[in-house]
Amino acid sequence: MSANIRLVVVTPEKIVIDEDARIVMAPGSLGEFGVLNGHTPFLTSLNIGALKFVDEAGNDRLVFIGGGFAEALPDKVTILAESAERRREIDVARAKAAYERAMQRFEQPTMNQDTIDILRAKASMLRALTRINIIEGRVV
Repeated sequence: MSANIRLVVVTPEKIVIDEDARIVMAPGSLGEFGVLNGHTPFLTSLNIGALKFVDEAGNDRLVFIGGGFAEALPDKVTILAESAERRREIDVARAKAAYERAMQRFEQPTMNQDTIDILRAKASMLRALTRINIIEGRVV
């Protein structure tokens, strides 16, 4: 069996994850990427999405990532996230309410489609849907 890789997920408020993993898969801005021990170093930006990893015991784990940056080294992956939540920390009622608020912004007939509100509503909707999908097990 190959060696594990250290996974550290940090937000401005706290350390969310600091443990060894067999593999780490993250939502890069150019697409999902995976990192195993011994990977070539790289740095990339992250999209909103699900960070997936397999822990030392072989369990699949999910973490919500609200964008940020990732640094992969041969023995460590560091995620500097704007926001991050372990699956068990996600408040599904709050996520569903955020989704509904975002949908209401799209349905307002007076909203100018060129405003920044559309971009903010899309980002809010994506964050909410990602959280809901993580909780409901719809992340592949």
